[in-house]
Amino acid sequence: MSYGLNIRKDAALDCLSLGALVHRLDTGIIPFRKAAECKIHVSGGEFNVAANLSDCFGLNTAIASAMVDYPIGDLIAERVRAMGVKPIYKHFKHDGVTGPNMATVYSDQGAGVRAPVVFYNRCNEAAGKLKPGDFDWKAIFAGGIRWVHCGGIFAALSPTTAPLAAEMMKAAKEAGAVTSFDLNYRQKLWDISGGAEKAVETIAKIVENVDVLVGNEEDLQKGLGIPGPEVAAKSKLDPSVFFGMIDKVTKKYPKVKVVATTLREVHNTNHHSWSAVAWMDGKTYTAPTAELTVVDRVGGGDGYAAGFIYGLLSGEAPEEAVKLGWAHGALLTTYPGDTTMATVDQVRAFAKGGSARIQR
Repeated sequence: MSYGLNIRKDAALDCLSLGALVHRLDTGIIPFRKAAECKIHVSGGEFNVAANLSDCFGLNTAIASAMVDYPIGDLIAERVRAMGVKPIYKHFKHDGVTGPNMATVYSDQGAGVRAPVVFYNRCNEAAGKLKPGDFDWKAIFAGGIRWVHCGGIFAALSPTTAPLAAEMMKAAKEAGAVTSFDLNYRQKLWDISGGAEKAVETIAKIVENVDVLVGNEEDLQKGLGIPGPEVAAKSKLDPSVFFGMIDKVTKKYPKVKVVATTLREVHNTNHHSWSAVAWMDGKTYTAPTAELTVVDRVGGGDGYAAGFIYGLLSGEAPEEAVKLGWAHGALLTTYPGDTTMATVDQVRAFAKGGSARIQR
């Protein structure tokens, strides 16, 4: 099934992501300011999608990114290889004092009524130095790529990253790949990068060549500059506001064929109600609602995107693609870290209504 998408059956790569690689220092349930130790997770929204598609779903994927030649870069590069993702790097040398650096994310997981806390150090980030012309898209696409993916956090990193994303999307369309973009609107990043009006202007140049948009109603409003409907949602699990915005999205961006997002009601840090929705080729689809006992919520949205993309690439029926994304995102919240530890059989079982009964 195509859902209006022209998905290639054969290519050297199933998915190429463009984005920043980061490392997350997570102190678990201990607040960072009281921590004595931490776990190191390798992340980045675009990388998470490529890693999930590779490790869980068995697809051939790659990441185009910046890599700094110093021990933190070495650690990140090792994790990229471990997830089976092909690296396509522009290399930078570290001067030993000011960088450039691989970005750092600091987090704790929270517990119960105490929310997780996440903060960043993206000072002199190597990925922010990436610019148009840094990658030979003609050579990269020579063997064929079925799908390319990027996101709004990467686009907001610097004045040069969004034009690079737009360059890739244009090259991808010319090469016959399906394109997706996760709006992932982050107010703090865009405030530094020119504000709300600049965000809409910048993202527009990317989305003009995008087939599949990922983002909730706030992402659509702030990232695309589209006013929200007057009707308020009854709850965080109510998709009416999201679906009510689709006509405005497709009127402004008629090339967009699919819009998808997750729905999450946070009862406390470790108890979430979880669902997902998608608009595809004029029809709407909604996943069931699952009650999640959450270990680590970071990366759940990327988990949904990966499972959803896998469903589309595999030719699943629309409702099944949504359920696969929903199921994988749900499972991902039960693991520490940003990337998957699930198997495709586990995802399919949960998508079909599987339970947490012991497997023997």
